[in-house]
Amino acid sequence: MIPWEKIDTARIPGTAGELRLMRRGREFSIMLGTNELMNSRLSGSEAALATLAVRKIEAVAKPHVLIGGLGMGFTLRAALAALGANARIVVAELVPAMVAWARGPMAEIFGDSLGDRRLSIRETDVADVIRSHPRTFDAILLDVDNGPEGLTRKANDALYSSAGLQAAHASLRPRGVLAVWSSGPNPSFTKRLRAAGFEVNEVAVRATGRGRGARHVIWVATKV
Repeated sequence: MIPWEKIDTARIPGTAGELRLMRRGREFSIMLGTNELMNSRLSGSEAALATLAVRKIEAVAKPHVLIGGLGMGFTLRAALAALGANARIVVAELVPAMVAWARGPMAEIFGDSLGDRRLSIRETDVADVIRSHPRTFDAILLDVDNGPEGLTRKANDALYSSAGLQAAHASLRPRGVLAVWSSGPNPSFTKRLRAAGFEVNEVAVRATGRGRGARHVIWVATKV
């Protein structure tokens, strides 16, 4: 078996945590300690985050979409494939090295997606983008940390708090959609979404997207 090779490391801003980019042949993994945050073979639920949300806004002529977290680009590429030529997509990525890895070691995975004219990438906290853009987005897609019960950065919890959800609600246009990826269910988060003014649909999705792998959860919450 081909051994794993460490390609690079990156500090997570505001923490002592360090991400490790690992490679084994053509497979990539991003690790935090002993936890694997993402793997290039497991793209199904991250892609579903985009396709489920875009389905809700397909009637919008010029959709404006915010993606929190670049990751390995699965959500971004699914959004680009599902959205039309008049869409605008903003990706907010807190860790600059993630963008560098996308353009460097993982360029083959990303293909030509980073050059798409509909896309702009901001190296910043997605929470700052949400707070500073009221009634701007038709969809906000959050794949930040491990979902509402985070691993990488304590400050990420604020995104999923009552105040964070109210900020997301304010940042969306009427009937806009907040879609959130999580590694597992969280009943209290579902309650917070409803309390913040969202109509909520909770969807279980397999990690591979082919009926195999771990069960992940996506909340598709519509502003009402």
